[in-house]
Amino acid sequence: MLRVLGSPISILGQHSPSNITRRELLHAGGLAAAGLSLPQLLASQKLAAASTAPQGIGFGSAKRCLFLYLYGAPSQLETVDMKPHAPVEIRGTMKPIPSVVPGLDVCEHLPEMAKIMDRVTVVRSVTHAHPVHGVAFATTGIPSIETAMELSPYDQRHHPYVGSVVEYFERQKKQGQATGIPDNLALPFPFSSQRVGEVARAGPYASYLGASYNPIYTEYTGKATRSVVKTLADRKIDCHDPYVGCDLESHFKLATTKPLPEVKLDRLNRRRTLLEQFDASRKQIDMNNNALAMSQYQEMAFSLITSREVSSALDIRSEPQATRDLYGMTLFGQSCLAGRRMLEAGTKLVSVFWDEYGLAGDAWDTHWNHYPRMLDQLLPPFDRAYSGLILDLEQRGMLDDTLVVCLSEHGRTPKLSTGRGGGRDHWSRAYSVMFAGGGIARGNVVGATDRHAGDPIDRPVGPKDLLATIYHALGIDPHTTLTDRGNRQIPLVPESADYVPEMFG
Repeated sequence: MLRVLGSPISILGQHSPSNITRRELLHAGGLAAAGLSLPQLLASQKLAAASTAPQGIGFGSAKRCLFLYLYGAPSQLETVDMKPHAPVEIRGTMKPIPSVVPGLDVCEHLPEMAKIMDRVTVVRSVTHAHPVHGVAFATTGIPSIETAMELSPYDQRHHPYVGSVVEYFERQKKQGQATGIPDNLALPFPFSSQRVGEVARAGPYASYLGASYNPIYTEYTGKATRSVVKTLADRKIDCHDPYVGCDLESHFKLATTKPLPEVKLDRLNRRRTLLEQFDASRKQIDMNNNALAMSQYQEMAFSLITSREVSSALDIRSEPQATRDLYGMTLFGQSCLAGRRMLEAGTKLVSVFWDEYGLAGDAWDTHWNHYPRMLDQLLPPFDRAYSGLILDLEQRGMLDDTLVVCLSEHGRTPKLSTGRGGGRDHWSRAYSVMFAGGGIARGNVVGATDRHAGDPIDRPVGPKDLLATIYHALGIDPHTTLTDRGNRQIPLVPESADYVPEMFG
């Protein structure tokens, strides 16, 4: 039973405890079971009202988001901010080629991307002060990052992942009702789980929102078709790497999308009925946050385990081979394809990670053998996957209202190292990201760097500005606050950050 105590006070400028209607009290009581107290409900109403107000160019222009994360950080000098007139120790050995946008050259090993850059905005002047693998710094509102936090996913100081925040607001809209389609899904497997040599990294976690807002991860099923030698310091392994090539049977599933063979749907329904009866008998129990998270997990698990839409969307084997080839038969390419299918099924935000595989210091973290890795393992698969995704979304009429974000945690050093087969180390003072679709301007370049791609010389943009731009495009006021574990109001992004209007068309 919900009781409202105290003298009449104004709430949201329209209600006081003495004139809240019975319908509103019943509504608040129902949402309490989904983890919303009356104060949180009233706060959410205020946020909802604010989020529907006009917020400037591009606000709410995207219905959904595909969030591509290139872990380890690609070099700006070998992608979309090449410096062909710099000294050879800066410019390296790869040459630029013109794209369809005059003045927007790309690396010669990105020929397919060169054809679609008229659908893309490139931001060349991203900058910050943390040259570490700060996935959490790039993908959450946390004001700063340090190595200890980076290697501690459950550090109490972390902020919620961008996908978790988006899911939080989606649940507000749905009033806590679970559906058969997750709003925060991540591919191809749990982040930082498929390599040896280091501990798990922070980033894609819900932090103080609670574990029920963590991304729902897929599992990858398939085989690599190529083997590559990977090096980290004095360690070498011969790795069958699906990011370089994967077989035709490659597809994805959720751990809960397929019941065990002996568990029939009628048995599942009986189990659920018993669970509901048990839940009804404990309504008077004051559940803590962990119990609430478990209850929400149970509801989501049941929805997913019986969802044909999810299992069907993740089984990319049903796609025509021509479409699969458009994305490229690599783990990143096929993950992007599955991500598009999940967006079509109704997911709000899909994250696709190009993650380390087999060995730490992998993916785009090219301290060692920079050019062989860029040429053999990284640029060609990325070229095919990214260009294929943009073209496929456009052909399906989805690009205009689907935000496609491609970013990382930092860039690479302008000057090449002389040892380790030649490499580029961490560099956060200047790097590039790409946005497309969802109201983003086409054929657009924001910002510029100096002649070595080492520092911005025009329109510096921080990672929090990029997050603010994502929220803005999805119709979420980036200066909205959430309540943390200490009952403090924490803004989605720091007050100094804001969306980048130059990125919108």
